[in-house]
Amino acid sequence: MWRLLGRVALRGVRSVVERCSRAEAATDEAVRAMERAVVRCVPSEPKLSLSFALADGSHKNMQRDQSEPLGRALSRIATNALKGHAKVAAAKKNRKNRAHSSGGAACAAAGPEAAAACEPVVKLYYREEAVAEDVLNVDAWQDGAVLQIGDVKYKVERNPPAFTELQLPRYIMAGFPVCPKLSLEFGDSASSVFRWYKEVKPGAAELGDSGLASSSHSLPSSTWTETGVEERVYTPSNADIGLRLKLHCTPGNGQRFGPSRELESVCPVEAGPGTCTFDHRHLYTKKVTENSFIRTVSYNLLADTYAQTEFSRTVLYPYCAPYALELDYRQNLIQKELTGYNADLICLQEVDRAVFTDSLVPALEAFGLEGVFRIKQHEGLATFYRKSKFSLLSQHDISFQEALQSDPLHKELLEKLALNPLAQEKVLQRSSVLQISVLQSTKDSSKKICVANTHLYWHPKGGYIRLIQMAVALVHIRHVSCNLYPGIPVIFCGDFNSTPSTGMYHFVINGNITEDHEDWASNGEEERCNMSLTHLFKLKSACGEPAYTNYVGGFHGCLDYIFIDLNALEVEQVIPLPSHEEVTTHQALPSVSHPSDHIALVCDLKWK
Repeated sequence: MWRLLGRVALRGVRSVVERCSRAEAATDEAVRAMERAVVRCVPSEPKLSLSFALADGSHKNMQRDQSEPLGRALSRIATNALKGHAKVAAAKKNRKNRAHSSGGAACAAAGPEAAAACEPVVKLYYREEAVAEDVLNVDAWQDGAVLQIGDVKYKVERNPPAFTELQLPRYIMAGFPVCPKLSLEFGDSASSVFRWYKEVKPGAAELGDSGLASSSHSLPSSTWTETGVEERVYTPSNADIGLRLKLHCTPGNGQRFGPSRELESVCPVEAGPGTCTFDHRHLYTKKVTENSFIRTVSYNLLADTYAQTEFSRTVLYPYCAPYALELDYRQNLIQKELTGYNADLICLQEVDRAVFTDSLVPALEAFGLEGVFRIKQHEGLATFYRKSKFSLLSQHDISFQEALQSDPLHKELLEKLALNPLAQEKVLQRSSVLQISVLQSTKDSSKKICVANTHLYWHPKGGYIRLIQMAVALVHIRHVSCNLYPGIPVIFCGDFNSTPSTGMYHFVINGNITEDHEDWASNGEEERCNMSLTHLFKLKSACGEPAYTNYVGGFHGCLDYIFIDLNALEVEQVIPLPSHEEVTTHQALPSVSHPSDHIALVCDLKWK
């Protein structure tokens, strides 16, 4: 008897549970089926924004004071909704060509009293209870609330993940990674979902299940098929040449997703240049190095501000095809080259600010690197580091001329320079800067490193100016690596505009320069500024002294170096530079297969 009753009771419990589960599932489905009302509300801003779609298909974006009572916001929504209903009714009237219309249009036409009577009910509910109209907006619009406009219900999403910027590059080439520029609020790219599509060629067969068509009446260019790639970066193949690309992306933060967005490439995928100078080098850098190694790159990119001039096209690089000097073209090569090195540290010179933000950051961020930028005048320096290996502790950038004049560290040097006012004037006219980033290992917090990056004065007769700039740089680097962070090793990268035979190189490698060195009179006797200089570092050129790192029509020589602290670091391997045949395939650099007039230095360093 008791067993029978128990079974009956158990069946009753199961029945109740099943009904509850069905009810919950139905509720969840109803919530999912709701329209979205997206609210953006941050404490630092006086207004919140509210975004939702009305019955007429129009999208409303409202800005309301956070301190405003909810009732006023709801009243404004009701007014907008009434206009939306009126538009829908008017459209029906035009289609049916009736003399009289009903609904919102009639209300709108019948005067204020009738319009007020037809105004849709607008309410905000939270946990199934109406929110009082005197509650302030900042408190009323909570995540999970329900906004009701007439018969339509909207699920309120407060501060969901959202893209604040989303952009595809204008110029896309087969074989080169496409790295969308994106910025997120309340989310992160790692938790976001990406899906790439490509156009279906005109006259292609009907789409299968994987196809996506935006309209049955649209041109073939608006019919898309999945590529199968669901990552942030897409590398088009030769099969994509002539087709445009589309990216569908949904922002996320690991807990929820925000409104999806789509964007299409402006131009179709174009054919690539074939083999590039860096393709063979990438065979040595297929994988990211282990934690005990630091793969380091130093590279002068050739700033767009210098490449896109009549002088560059006709005098400096007349051998280079004009389209290969255009930034949109060169950016593809630069992105592929840099990402293919799988580097831990990348120090770049001649970086345009727009290139840093619009091209380098999106590309390198997608491959696990983060960067900092220091402007000079028209261009500047950029240092990127692998986030899985390093975190940024501090930055200590300087302008050489400002530091020389104002920092007591350089008082003695300035006094020596002041003995020749003409030389001093020339030195203080230069805009060169030094970028210093102190990084800490994410695996071992006791390991820190001082990464310096610079681009010294360029003029062939500016040898003494470069000596002064290097003296300032080494004093400042010593201050950071010995006084601020005692004992941390140094990696010093850059375009030093000095061959191994110059005084600047001798000074760095040997630790001193005598006052009778010929470079003190590099621009003639009038500007001679003899002085002896010393430093206490033990530095070495990690990549040695290549025949050249800069190869243009009228000059080739070694100007770029990665100087390392021999007390703490050693060289594991140097990635071979392109062969002379590769460099001169198109006469000189830059070319259709190489984006700069310089060659990147790449080496693997190891902690001692």
